[in-house]
Amino acid sequence: MLQLLHIENIALIEQADIAFERGFNALTGETGAGKSIVIDSLGAVLGQRTSRDLIRTGAGKAFVSAAFDGVDAGIPALAENGVAPEEDGSLLLSRELSADGKNVCRANGRPITVAQLKAIGSALLNIHGQHDGTALLDETQHLLYLDRFAHMDARLEDYGKRYAALSAIRREIDALRMDEAEKARRVDTLRHQIEELERAELKEGEEEALLARRNILRNGEKFIAAVTEADYCLNGGDESGGAAPAIKQALDAIHGLRSLGDEFIDLSERLEALYSEAYDLAMTIRDKREGFDFSPQELDAAESRLDQLYRLKKKYGGTVEEMLAFLDRSKDELDRIEYADDRIAQLQKKLDEQNAAVAQAARELSDARKAAAETLEAEIARELAELDMPKVRFAIDFAEQEPDATGMDVVRFLMSANVGEELKPIHKIASGGELARIMLAMKNVFAAQESVMTMVFDEVDTGVSGRAAQRVAEKLAKVSREKQVLCVTHLPQLAAMADTHFCVEKGEENGRTHTRVQVLSRDGRARELARLTGGESVSETMLRGAEELLTGAETFKKTLTGGR
Repeated sequence: MLQLLHIENIALIEQADIAFERGFNALTGETGAGKSIVIDSLGAVLGQRTSRDLIRTGAGKAFVSAAFDGVDAGIPALAENGVAPEEDGSLLLSRELSADGKNVCRANGRPITVAQLKAIGSALLNIHGQHDGTALLDETQHLLYLDRFAHMDARLEDYGKRYAALSAIRREIDALRMDEAEKARRVDTLRHQIEELERAELKEGEEEALLARRNILRNGEKFIAAVTEADYCLNGGDESGGAAPAIKQALDAIHGLRSLGDEFIDLSERLEALYSEAYDLAMTIRDKREGFDFSPQELDAAESRLDQLYRLKKKYGGTVEEMLAFLDRSKDELDRIEYADDRIAQLQKKLDEQNAAVAQAARELSDARKAAAETLEAEIARELAELDMPKVRFAIDFAEQEPDATGMDVVRFLMSANVGEELKPIHKIASGGELARIMLAMKNVFAAQESVMTMVFDEVDTGVSGRAAQRVAEKLAKVSREKQVLCVTHLPQLAAMADTHFCVEKGEENGRTHTRVQVLSRDGRARELARLTGGESVSETMLRGAEELLTGAETFKKTLTGGR
């Protein structure tokens, strides 16, 4: 669960430490006092998108950390992002926001990215914002809600692979189905390109060899002078011997002294190695001198070939290898066009087979969704009954469509608010309070299947009052027995049901506005509940009513814990 939220320089909060407890935690306060700042801070440390405007005026940086305990090391999001809780199950997430837009995120002191922080945070804590209920009005989201409930990831992945294969075949067929005039133009272009490249008789490595040979040919006189001089020095001439014969004479002279000891043996071996290298160099230099045949015609031919390659490279690729690859692709494309009818016939057969496979997968996906829909309908109906909506009917409507990337189902959530009325789309008949409670019911159903330890509700009571507010309070109290609940509320019924009550207050100090968060005592809670009920002027009657709310909430919570 979330144990401690530390906030520095976030909006109106200069510094705050909020120690949350197990069970039901409520945050109340005047409108504009800064309750939403606490939620924004939670969102920031969980990797949600933030604005620089969140940083307190005059501060260069803001910092938020969230300490969790009892974290299960087996949560997939942790392992997937290379993060593990401490041996005692504790995990510290932190995020530093800079005015220049930079972020520094950490998990147990280890640097991570914002995306990793978001993945880890969403596995530990779920925030239900005050506007989330409006998502129910968007029918394009209804299928996503159902798939999430039904854990369709594996089925959707399998279906997605089949649909992707079908789409690839369709694209290939469409590419082959060009009109005759376009086909003729493309064939002419490809044939011209192929003929031009084939006439060039390209060879891999040819350009590099030509460049090297041209360099030698351009420096022919310099080359001849250099190798002639080197040949003379190594091999000698008619009038004098070269280095190689001289070394041979030295070797012969020392060789006769080998019997005088190891020193002369070593000298002899060194001279032998020196002569062997010198002789090899002398022969190599002589071969180059005798083998060089300078021809102006050869230089012209090399220049002409290199110029041809240059012109071809401008059209077909930066290297000979790339041009050869272009040639192969052009031949393949020409074959596909010339034999397009045969290829289309083959692909059409594959398309029919893949259509059947996709239709089968879509049907299996639809059957699984419909089975899950029945379960979801029943669970939401049970939740709605506990939220004082026993006569509301909730149903999931299915319509078929041509299979697309999501399957063959068009899903809509329907409801009937009153007995005898037919089911209609939610956006046509649901009030704000009904939307809030339906979304709360769905959140509870989803949360029961997820690993999140903490659920945050930001003014989930919007549009709710009276008896319905009491039912929402009781529902949150029940949820808090399984998961930690944090709730920002303006309703005294919800605040009274909390196990821990925080008050968010705004004040001024040294010409600056500050927000502080404090835990309320029993008397403080009574006065805050009276304020929520009657406003700034708190009467004795309001205080007695607040005490009754607290006593009633305590009595209800005892029923949840077997009288304890």
